[in-house]
Amino acid sequence: MKMSDSRDINASPEDVWSAILNPEVLKECIPGCTEVTGSPDTGFEAVVTQKVGPVKATFKGAVTLSDMVVGQRVTISGEGKGGPAGFAKGGAVVTLEPVEGGTRLSYDVEANVGGKLAQLGSRIIDGFAKKMADEFFDRFKAAVEGPEQGEAPAETAAESVAQTAEDGQAEPKKGWVKRLLGG
Repeated sequence: MKMSDSRDINASPEDVWSAILNPEVLKECIPGCTEVTGSPDTGFEAVVTQKVGPVKATFKGAVTLSDMVVGQRVTISGEGKGGPAGFAKGGAVVTLEPVEGGTRLSYDVEANVGGKLAQLGSRIIDGFAKKMADEFFDRFKAAVEGPEQGEAPAETAAESVAQTAEDGQAEPKKGWVKRLLGG
């Protein structure tokens, strides 16, 4: 499965670059993520719990960064194993480009799954992967930009992820959705 998209972020390319290399920001932005450790130099390890159709699994995986051109481009590759549920692996080429008012973050993603997950069918997997990518980059944009001027600080993505993991809901709490939609 392949997909491409972009987001315009109201922040400098330097700020966006710093955020994409920060494990705390990544933990806050990855849906279902409970842990991210490591560094850009050695790679990251992450624990993510997700439900895809009828299959719920906790994936433990490694993420490496390569082909880095500081402030401009990075290739992110990862593989996660979810026990009997199967595995997911893939990568993304992320590019940053200065635009009026901030930075355009563009990405090209390629992902593959195996095991029980692969038995769900490509339509379910493709829809889930698109939803995850959209949610990650929406959360990332919100984390980098911060609350809009005059807006009271909303619930953090980390609190939303913790609540989602705790109660098993697929959707984040309304406070976080409101913040994402700017309303």
